[in-house]
Amino acid sequence: MACRLSTAMHEIVDQLKFFSELGVTHLDVESHSPLSLEDIREEIGDCRRCKLWSGRTHIVYGVGSSKADLMFVGEAPGREEDAQGIPFVGRAGQLLTRIIEAIELNREEVYIANILKCRPPKNRDPEADEVESCEGFLFKQIQVIQPKIIVALGRYAAQCLLRTKAPISRIRGQFFNFQGGLLLPTFHPSYLLRNPSAKRDVWDDIKAVRARLKELGSSHYS
Repeated sequence: MACRLSTAMHEIVDQLKFFSELGVTHLDVESHSPLSLEDIREEIGDCRRCKLWSGRTHIVYGVGSSKADLMFVGEAPGREEDAQGIPFVGRAGQLLTRIIEAIELNREEVYIANILKCRPPKNRDPEADEVESCEGFLFKQIQVIQPKIIVALGRYAAQCLLRTKAPISRIRGQFFNFQGGLLLPTFHPSYLLRNPSAKRDVWDDIKAVRARLKELGSSHYS
């Protein structure tokens, strides 16, 4: 499913075109201190920007280190995540924890988040208007953390972040330039629970991530 740029981004582009038509060639932009993860969470507030707010128990923001070299991004919270307000804590989350530990890290040393902060009904795919309302907060989280590598978990997260319709089977295991770092798509842990034979593919992907982190000088492997 294609993901659209946020309304705010379109407004910025329109404003720049307007200034260009007026002959403005330079804008003085006042510098601001970078946001923190706490600032972004405060900006989200008791969010009602899309229809998902009415069915949620908790906003599922993100968890882990604000200085993480490695970040994992899924599509949306599930039932257990909605109940606890923490991403990846159900069966799929427990498997993700084991995957992280297999490369000599723990959940406190990485950062884990989703494209959506609220659970879609019956764990359906996110809808375009929901993504448009929410993805900007994820991009701000990425900007603050500045991870060396992002692992996109599953088809939807990979397609949304990379703005592609390519199937996950075609793009998994490949590194893409993204937001000043690298992004690698792989299968979602929930897919592995249904298809255990795919665990070997994910293990190969995660080993490649570990090797690349070492090449990039990650402090975790110094």
